[in-house]
Amino acid sequence: MKKLSLLFLLSFLFVQSASVIFAKEDAMAKDVFAVIHSRKSVRNFTGEAVSKADLETIVRAGMAAPTAANKQPWSFVIVTKRSQLDDLAAALPHAKMLAKAGAAIIVCALPNEAINANKDFAVIDASLASENILLAVEGLGLGAVWTAAYPDPDRAKAVRDALKIPADIIPLNVIPIGHPTGEDKPKDKYKKEKIHWENW
Repeated sequence: MKKLSLLFLLSFLFVQSASVIFAKEDAMAKDVFAVIHSRKSVRNFTGEAVSKADLETIVRAGMAAPTAANKQPWSFVIVTKRSQLDDLAAALPHAKMLAKAGAAIIVCALPNEAINANKDFAVIDASLASENILLAVEGLGLGAVWTAAYPDPDRAKAVRDALKIPADIIPLNVIPIGHPTGEDKPKDKYKKEKIHWENW
């Protein structure tokens, strides 16, 4: 009788544990889609600082991106100093929101470290890392926007000069990050006509 009671108890605990695990997985799936569809380009910030812990979490997410042959041809420059953010804002025509951002991450592509030392692969891999960064920012309740440096040679040079980035490294973008004012909203970009089933 005691053995049966113990077996029943263990079975009950197993079922309960499985239910909790599946519930967590379901909640996680919902969270993933919520973050993806809530992501927006945030250009209006409060000016509040972004913590070092959050910035490290964001860059860690960037490094979790897929990459051809796992070469990881990327590096990240994190800027938090007000003077540097202001200098970048002054140098880049489409990054004026840096004046109120709490930080910025510059995602850099490293062609020499990409598969076959191919620049295109480096840019693609760094772009994937950038998207992970944007999603991580959204997931933390912060805001960000991709402002391009590459392929514009003048913008890339401005970023390279401001941050002492070597000539063989491509500054792909400058991503201002901060606490959003709430003015910027996500857009529904789903278009059924963009989908082709089986063939074009």
